[in-house]
Amino acid sequence: MTDRPLTQHIDLSRPPYDLAQYEDVGGYAGARKVITEMTPAQGLEILKDSGLRGRGGAGFPTGVKWSFVPMYNTPAPTKYIVANADEMEPGTFKDRLLMEGCPHLLVEGMIVGAYILQANIGYIFIRGEYIEAAQLLNEAIAECRKKGYLGERILGGDWSFELHVHTSAGRYICGEETALLNSLEGKRATPRAKPPFPQVSGLWGRPTIVNNVETLCNLPQIVLLGADWFKQLSLTDDAGTKLYGVSGRVNTPGCWELPMGTSARELIERHAGGMCDGYQLKTFLPGGGSTPLLLPEHLDTPMDYTHIGKLGSRLGTGTVIVIDDQVDFIGALKNLEHFFSQESCGFCTPCRDGLPWVEKALHNIECGSGSRADLDWLRRATWMLNMGNTFCAHAPGAMGPLDSALKFFPDEFERRLP
Repeated sequence: MTDRPLTQHIDLSRPPYDLAQYEDVGGYAGARKVITEMTPAQGLEILKDSGLRGRGGAGFPTGVKWSFVPMYNTPAPTKYIVANADEMEPGTFKDRLLMEGCPHLLVEGMIVGAYILQANIGYIFIRGEYIEAAQLLNEAIAECRKKGYLGERILGGDWSFELHVHTSAGRYICGEETALLNSLEGKRATPRAKPPFPQVSGLWGRPTIVNNVETLCNLPQIVLLGADWFKQLSLTDDAGTKLYGVSGRVNTPGCWELPMGTSARELIERHAGGMCDGYQLKTFLPGGGSTPLLLPEHLDTPMDYTHIGKLGSRLGTGTVIVIDDQVDFIGALKNLEHFFSQESCGFCTPCRDGLPWVEKALHNIECGSGSRADLDWLRRATWMLNMGNTFCAHAPGAMGPLDSALKFFPDEFERRLP
């Protein structure tokens, strides 16, 4: 436990800032600085030095990813920047809070990122259910066009940029960036073969960067205050702050911005108010539904990409799902695998056919009609549907909770067999 004061929930009781209010608290200072005082190369160097890692789940270093985009000294082909706001990871709601609480922060992040990349067109790819967020973003974009932050010759320079909100039909697979790009092009949302990578050949065959909402929202302050400032915000070597969330049977579920590396114990016991009366922590998913389970003994591990990775799990989105000792554990696991089964794009056989069989086996065990063959199949599925055997990471992500459940709680399965 640290001596830092408790952070506050994002205040959604007030309307989000309009452009004038956002500027009054320093909004668009980062965009002004990078556009008027820096070259794109200088902006990219600050981003790399900051150590910012993608906040959407994979945690890949953002500056390294962006450095793969070809830059040109002569007139360049069209380049795109895309915000992945298709937030469908079970238990995850942090990007929604950002977009509904401060839409101008994402718009400014898109402008800063687009200038660094010298992209001329940007899209915010948002899930269809986020109706209020999409409306607020469109209003923020309209305000920026009137002010001159978007459009032709931004802030009197030679660079122009247009930004659009694209409301999607909503599929979990669009969290995979190439499936998102296919959907944005009006095609079926299935992942693409890589290489080529989107940084070289993405949207309509042009260089494209796709990043999560939270990642992009970090950019304005990084270019404004510097890489060293961003790194010192963290408790560990993984730089910056993180939006952490907690859901489940806790007293005050919610979302908080905290230093990267804050422990799960602090999240659950201090910020989320601890377990509800009469319930004890059994296990938890550290970063959304596709991350392997962790145990109470792991509560003091720093919640960052490096330390959680060493435990065999992933930080993912940083949104903890608490599973208590009174939950029907097999039923909860089946419910999770049902989601992944439904959300398979159907492109490759192991995922399309394997996930429904996983769900069926869990259903049999849950109902007491399972067999040793069902349990054997679940164990085989954890490697048959894992990386190297599927086209993308959808099925391997679904196997994370199942594999860890079989490892940590084998008795839960055995005692349900007839």
